[in-house]
Amino acid sequence: MRPYEPQEPSGGRAQAPPWPNLGPPVGEEACVEASIHPDRSKTWWRRMAPVMLAHKGIVFSGLGCSLAALMLQLAVPRLVRLTIDQAVVPALTGSGRPLASFVWILGAVAVARFGVGFVSRYNLQRTSVAIESDLRNILYRKFMSLSFSYFDRVQSGQLISRANSDIRSVQMYLAFAPTMAISLVTFVAAFGLMATTSLPLALVAVATLPGVYLTGARMRSKLFPVSWIVAARQAEVATVVEENVTGVRVVKSLAAEQGQLRLLARAAQRLRWSAVLQVDIRARYSPYLHNLPRVGLALVLLYGGRLVIDGQVTIGTLIEFSAYVVMLQGPFMMLGFLLMLGQRAAASAARIFEIVDEQPEIVERPGAVDLPRGEGGDVRFSGVVFAYRDGGAVLDRFDLHLRAGETVALVGRTGSGKSTAARLIPRFYDVQGGAVLIDGHDVRDLTLHSLRSQIGLVLEEPFLFSDTIHNNIAYGRPGAPPAAVAEAARAAGVSEFVDRLPAGYQTVIGERGYTLSGGQRQRIAIARTLLVNPRILILDDATSAVDVEIEHEIHDALRTLMQGRTTLVIAHRLSTISLAERVALLQYGRITAQGSHKELMASVPDYSDILARADHGRTATPSVTGPD
Repeated sequence: MRPYEPQEPSGGRAQAPPWPNLGPPVGEEACVEASIHPDRSKTWWRRMAPVMLAHKGIVFSGLGCSLAALMLQLAVPRLVRLTIDQAVVPALTGSGRPLASFVWILGAVAVARFGVGFVSRYNLQRTSVAIESDLRNILYRKFMSLSFSYFDRVQSGQLISRANSDIRSVQMYLAFAPTMAISLVTFVAAFGLMATTSLPLALVAVATLPGVYLTGARMRSKLFPVSWIVAARQAEVATVVEENVTGVRVVKSLAAEQGQLRLLARAAQRLRWSAVLQVDIRARYSPYLHNLPRVGLALVLLYGGRLVIDGQVTIGTLIEFSAYVVMLQGPFMMLGFLLMLGQRAAASAARIFEIVDEQPEIVERPGAVDLPRGEGGDVRFSGVVFAYRDGGAVLDRFDLHLRAGETVALVGRTGSGKSTAARLIPRFYDVQGGAVLIDGHDVRDLTLHSLRSQIGLVLEEPFLFSDTIHNNIAYGRPGAPPAAVAEAARAAGVSEFVDRLPAGYQTVIGERGYTLSGGQRQRIAIARTLLVNPRILILDDATSAVDVEIEHEIHDALRTLMQGRTTLVIAHRLSTISLAERVALLQYGRITAQGSHKELMASVPDYSDILARADHGRTATPSVTGPD
């Protein structure tokens, strides 16, 4: 195999990975100003206000047109009253103004209301979609900024639920709330018009509204805790579904379908209980919210009818008041729905804020510098102490030096901390003591972009996306030309099977690449790492999940990948150790022995015992006196 000759990405720098130093969102509708207010003491809707104000142009134009439409709607009952009192009733005696003039005026009002109503609905719906998009971008960008430790303790289903159903709850409320605010203005204007005509009749018309308010407040106080429970139970169901879809092969291989169905049924039962409780609360209070305004209409007809009989008001006035009361019923009939949305949105917003307010543990220090590119790659662990959250020390006074261009195998029992040590190099976690140095720079003093862009990882189980083979290889360098992708694929042995596919590199692989074999997935992962051309390489049990024959084929690709790079090999098998020039034995949180394989076999019994256990049961076990 011809050696792979890496090419530097355009501009001399590797393509930035998607998580550190996040720039502005990409897209025609993206807005840099969209954000959630960081002050936790503010109410949830005040914290969400900047998201709406990021689109203040269409928001205020929509609200303005909505206000204009409602004002035009308020003018209709007054015009009807004037039509009846000045045209229809006088016409019975052969006098009065022409009816046609009032008809033309009402027609003009209807046309104007259609125009401003269209603009209002279009802009407010557009705002609603923009808010949903912004919230998703904000939450996803937050996901990408959080540290590995956060994802270690939070279920992915919970995060997916907050990024979907919780955002939708907030978006629905923010879409309805402005319209309801305009309706409040309409109520004040309508009451003013009624009061100027007949104050006693106006007071009768709104006599039932205090009862509507008190009922709504009671309903709101009961709905909020239940809304929180419903949101949490929805997340539980989403977690069960997500884990079973992701792990469907494990579920089926162990014939565990019935157990998982029972697990989902229990989660769905808990969700149903809380949802029924929410429905019960709405069923108790919604009839009052819907029917109290109708009682007001009955009172208007009763008292207004008496005033008409007594000659204190005209028939047109009674019809006008009846129209206003019916018009004001709409907002109050929607009050129950709005209160339910508001409480659910408040609960969902609180769950979203839990993520937004989470502070990443891995952050760049003020004055962090870029790791220089080019030659080098000297890696040193100096007195490293590390422990996971609520756990004992995994590494304790851990010292290891990888000279530039050297390949070192790190060997130890399962759980000894080998992978942990590897994760400290790209700063996925921070040490609690000591330091990790690259070319003499403490990794904590470097920018995350410059650090991680120069480190390549090939893991035991490579993660591939449901995309084309080309895009999976070019993931770390999206702008790479097809020729560069093909060259990296050739060096990693990917072309051997891709050339036989009908669509070649444009073949779309299945979920996580499971339509490919383990060896094929691993070769694509190697090609992906080759393309970004890292100078420090971490092989974390990169061949432990494949059989011996495939392992030997992958080793050829790995040797190509390792040329000229500082490489840390996390190893269990002797065949993997053969890739290294030096072996370090990790025990009790520190390096207890170093040397060639042959030297450790001869002088360290624990080392030979670890290899014997790792290779036990393999179909083709190499000699324990293998390479030096």
